[in-house]
Amino acid sequence: MRLLLIRHAQAAEQDAEAYPDDALRPLVPKGRKVQRRMCRMLVKRRLRPGRVFSSPWKRAWQTAGIVAEETGVGRKLRIPCEALAAPPDLAELAIGVGAVGDDETIALVGHEPWMSGLAALLLGGTTSGLAIDFPKSGVMGIEVPGFEAGRGTLEFFLTP
Repeated sequence: MRLLLIRHAQAAEQDAEAYPDDALRPLVPKGRKVQRRMCRMLVKRRLRPGRVFSSPWKRAWQTAGIVAEETGVGRKLRIPCEALAAPPDLAELAIGVGAVGDDETIALVGHEPWMSGLAALLLGGTTSGLAIDFPKSGVMGIEVPGFEAGRGTLEFFLTP
């Protein structure tokens, strides 16, 4: 399967008064604009996910909505996945995502440092084996046979 790991777009700054729960911070207009541009890059390269899984946190969920719309997936195939709002755990991620075909492409939208940790786990076998600077709205394509640590192959890494 091909995984499109996507870090959420730029969100409102942390502010305990405005957002006492960090999970509620929304995207800012600039973040939405950059994410749309990144999605156009995916479409241009014919990299359309069949489904978009996302952390349920607001900024990731909004990013996933943009990905679903801009790539033509549609919002019905935007699916919340709690495993994307926590440190990387391939077993939990496999449960959250369910069955994925060998030739299927899916998008996983989440947060740092967990997205770079997930990439390191898939590519190198441990969450600390690789130092990855995963920018907001960045998209990493990894081909992997199931959710198996250390078995992934990096296909591309698009940054804004």
